[in-house]
Amino acid sequence: MTQKQEDIQKENQKDEEIIEETSSVDEVENESEEKSEVDPLQEKITELEKANKNLEDKELRLQAEIQNIQQRNARETQALLKYDGQKLAAAILPAVDNLERALDVNAEDEVAQQIKKGVEITLNTLKQALKDRGIEAIGTVGESFDPTKHQAIQSVESDLESDKIAQVLQKGYMLHDRVLRPAMVAVSQ
Repeated sequence: MTQKQEDIQKENQKDEEIIEETSSVDEVENESEEKSEVDPLQEKITELEKANKNLEDKELRLQAEIQNIQQRNARETQALLKYDGQKLAAAILPAVDNLERALDVNAEDEVAQQIKKGVEITLNTLKQALKDRGIEAIGTVGESFDPTKHQAIQSVESDLESDKIAQVLQKGYMLHDRVLRPAMVAVSQ
């Protein structure tokens, strides 16, 4: 090869090297441009993922809150149904007391005995209606005194142990586990 050919070949190699360098610079620029384009997109994706997680968290909390409200509502409804007849029972109890007092009177003639029999039937019907609704009488002679169920009116000398009910002055009543009216009692000393 001649010198001229060698020079041309060297120049071609230099040109190729320059082209390669230029293309590699272009590639780096393109990559940096792509990175700068990807970064805002990636940031937006990350931001949207966070927002999605927040919304999912809020949804779970709201579902839990709704479930708590439903459970509370069910408990309140059960309590309302359980103690539904409380006011009516409290209004009827004085009538029951009066009927019991009427039965304590001695009936001497036949008409008075028939009236007493009618009062007894009426009283038994009322007692059964109260019992069917979960209302029970409390306070019997010999029972231990319980200040949550009984109201001590007096203390008396008795053959019973101390703190036992010696006399029931007025019956008390309970609706399930709630005292409607405490029994008025005399307690033994």
